[in-house]
Amino acid sequence: MFLWTVFKVAFKSIWANKMRSFLTMLGVIIGVGAVVAMMGLGTGIRESIIQNVRGMGANLLTVRAGSRGFGGVRSTTQQNLKIEDGEAILREVPEIQMAAPEVSNSYQVKYLNKNTRVTVRGSSVTYFPVRNNEVEKGRGRPFTETEVSRNARVAVIGPTTATDLFVAQDPIGETIKIAGINFMVIGVTKLKGDQGWYNPDDVVIIPYTTAMSQLMGRDNLSNLYLQVKEGADMQEAVEKVNVVMRRQHRIQAGNPDDFSVSNLQEIADSLEMVGNLLTALLSSVAFISLIVGGIGIMNIMLVTVTERTREIGVRKALGARNRDLLSQFLLEAVAISLTGGALGAALGVGTILGFNRLATSNPSITFRAQLDAWPIILAFVVAVGIGIFFGWYPARKAARLDPIDALRYE
Repeated sequence: MFLWTVFKVAFKSIWANKMRSFLTMLGVIIGVGAVVAMMGLGTGIRESIIQNVRGMGANLLTVRAGSRGFGGVRSTTQQNLKIEDGEAILREVPEIQMAAPEVSNSYQVKYLNKNTRVTVRGSSVTYFPVRNNEVEKGRGRPFTETEVSRNARVAVIGPTTATDLFVAQDPIGETIKIAGINFMVIGVTKLKGDQGWYNPDDVVIIPYTTAMSQLMGRDNLSNLYLQVKEGADMQEAVEKVNVVMRRQHRIQAGNPDDFSVSNLQEIADSLEMVGNLLTALLSSVAFISLIVGGIGIMNIMLVTVTERTREIGVRKALGARNRDLLSQFLLEAVAISLTGGALGAALGVGTILGFNRLATSNPSITFRAQLDAWPIILAFVVAVGIGIFFGWYPARKAARLDPIDALRYE
């Protein structure tokens, strides 16, 4: 039997039972669509997490004050992180390129009759490069070293704060009140996007000297951000910072640290691993749908072989070889899985595009699904493989039927 004849007979059989063929394909359609959509969503979530962490700063170490407690119970944060700690680290740890001190608190910020509660951060001029925070072009400037040394009442605000207080008005040069103290707005930062647990766009950044002496009345820092030089060993930098901090705080050997040093890269790597596991979990659930679809193909093909037992007997009596029948029934199974795979890929792509359109109009959705070629190719190949795997047994059963027994079948 010529190959073209095998194709023709196989597709004619599928077309003769359109509804049954479609219902058989449905498992593969849903499976492939789910694989493509879930992998796209999982990749989008992972990339969003990584971008959010990277947006906090490149090669960043964070030094925080430790917690004080009693009887094993941690209560308040110790007030022992000083400007001098940052100066000592910059002086003694060659791997550290820049340091940015930070004091922070939440305040009610007012402009005329509008007000909003935001996080106010006091820091130095190095805060902007260290935390990967830039002033938007054409919307002012960051504060200067002179303004820091003079305890100037100047502020750089986030775009969300700017919208809340000024709506469409240009905020540059305007005066806002923080806890009743006047500050002049000199810049607006670039939009970073709400990160769910923290919104870097809803913030006011002022000189740390002003924040400590005039606003918060404190001499200790909330955090100390350290930017490690490009190419330097992050772990070695952490160890050296620990040595300097223990000496600064006069901690005796064997006593626990009264501070903590966290490596942003380790956090990013951990979150990336979590994102990969999430993608793998979502994809494995979707692949189960494909296997269920394959079982449906086998079930229908076995029914088809039973229904066409007499036809198989006639064809064998007329000279059809086992391999001809094997090819025909196997081709029917592959055709069903191929068509289902194509429709499923279209469904998955449509789901991703629909989700991204919804996310564009809904600011509460902070990530976008990723549309890549390889999940589509992978799902399609797996669908074909499932068609061959689950179609082989029914095709082999049809090819091995005894022609005499088949002709007698009623």
